[in-house]
Amino acid sequence: MSDGIFSKFKEYSVAEFFKKNRQMLGFSGKVRSLTTIVHEYVTNSLDACGEAGIYPEIEVWVGADGEDRYRVKVRDNGPGIPKTHIGKALGMMLAGTKFNRYAQQRGQQGIGATGCTMYALITTGKPIRVSSSHEGKKIECEVGIDFKNNKPVITPISEGPAEGGKCGLEIEGVFGGVRHEKSAYGVYEYLRRTAIANPHATIIYNSPEGERFVFPKSVDLMPTKPAEVKPHPLGISAHDLIEKARGAPYQRISAFLQEEFTRVSLNKVKELQEAVPDVDLGKKPSEMSWEEAERLVGAFRKVKWIAPATDSVVPIGAEQVEKSLNSIIGPEYIFVTRRSPKIYRGGIPFMVEAALAYNGKGANGEILRFANRAPLLFDAGGCSITQAVKSIDWKRYGIKNLEEEPLSIFVHFASVHVPYTSAGKQSISDEEEVVDEIKNSVMEAARGLDRHLSGKRRVKEAAGKRAAILRYVGQLSKDMSELGGVGADAAKVKERLLKMVEGRYGAGGAAAEEEEGEAPEGEEGKKGKGRRAGDDAGEGEEEGELS
Repeated sequence: MSDGIFSKFKEYSVAEFFKKNRQMLGFSGKVRSLTTIVHEYVTNSLDACGEAGIYPEIEVWVGADGEDRYRVKVRDNGPGIPKTHIGKALGMMLAGTKFNRYAQQRGQQGIGATGCTMYALITTGKPIRVSSSHEGKKIECEVGIDFKNNKPVITPISEGPAEGGKCGLEIEGVFGGVRHEKSAYGVYEYLRRTAIANPHATIIYNSPEGERFVFPKSVDLMPTKPAEVKPHPLGISAHDLIEKARGAPYQRISAFLQEEFTRVSLNKVKELQEAVPDVDLGKKPSEMSWEEAERLVGAFRKVKWIAPATDSVVPIGAEQVEKSLNSIIGPEYIFVTRRSPKIYRGGIPFMVEAALAYNGKGANGEILRFANRAPLLFDAGGCSITQAVKSIDWKRYGIKNLEEEPLSIFVHFASVHVPYTSAGKQSISDEEEVVDEIKNSVMEAARGLDRHLSGKRRVKEAAGKRAAILRYVGQLSKDMSELGGVGADAAKVKERLLKMVEGRYGAGGAAAEEEEGEAPEGEEGKKGKGRRAGDDAGEGEEEGELS
């Protein structure tokens, strides 16, 4: 009987798994599916251009191809993909250059672009068409997937020299079960937010309605490349330790720890040995048992550590964020904060940038969420950024109802490892240290906004008082001249009264009142200006000790 049950036991490839569970990759609704396709291709283009040190120029076309069926084409000026890697990059699940790298990057799993190929096949039966110009050669082909074996299926079309020696990648596919909408979850909004977080890129969007939207680059400064670093001991688990030790080419555990982890010196090895005298750090790493790994991880938490290097985490930059928000949203006022890098899970470095843009073209109370420069459009309710922003008492900062105020809240989370809640990469999990840091960053920006709004209120109140008093100046000057008797000139009395009113409630008087209270700093209140907090924060490593 038991043999009968297990006779149907079968192995499945990862491609088959995601084929049946496509919602895990973000393909869970018609509008979301279309935006996810554009997101995956644009993200890959930005990463490729960044790796090659090229200012990205990305153009996107979306056109109707039937009912709930659209043709999507994305072209970039990146380095292209070599012939030998096209299949793995676009037709094999969990294959790529990013998964094992301990550095900040947009993608992580090696699923995204292949997921789009999968979605085209299962909704229209058509493969993806690819044109790649790399190192002077141009290759055109179609890419499909062998789902049972998780292998790419390549159909060559043409091969020859690249036109004018240009490089770049063009991907085109037809996708079913999708819909284009002009909404907060559509392709336009995704590209608008991508332009905000990537001010060094030029992004062009050609919509199904024939409209062409251009988001030009707003800064002539390429982002610094994040350094690839080694993991910190405080961010490692017993299982991770055992896995790394299995194939380690070292004769001693002590050497393995010093070479494979950051901040582990010879003195730290001695401290660890004293903390776990029953673990022999002189034997081969491959001989380490699970119990020894657990004891070592426990010892990691007992000694003092220097915080991990933060050159693996690269923010957008306060000045770049301000220029980008001015270009895309055009607010009356901006306040940007960038705090020093922090650590979560004991050893993973991360950084939060926040900005408040008041009275611009954004929606009231919109929360612009980003992770490693990529917009997070969906799953907002379960995201730690949304939770942190909504947990703030906004009335303390002059905001009565967040959803009714002309305010855009920008939050960017940068880390070597973004704790996404799913493979769809649209929501960040509620790690305690992450939520606290996001909240503190936004509140710091909110204090600057409060000063700006307080100044505006004082000016408005002064203008109201001035207007009220001016209504009675004419009559008062006549009455005062009559009371003064012969020789009293009503016109001169009126002139003196007007000077007094202007001195108290005019432009000079309002400015004096602001100085008496808490005046805005710098050039706040002017179009698109605000103080940038924390400009010097995060320059270099955080060299404090962790325990």
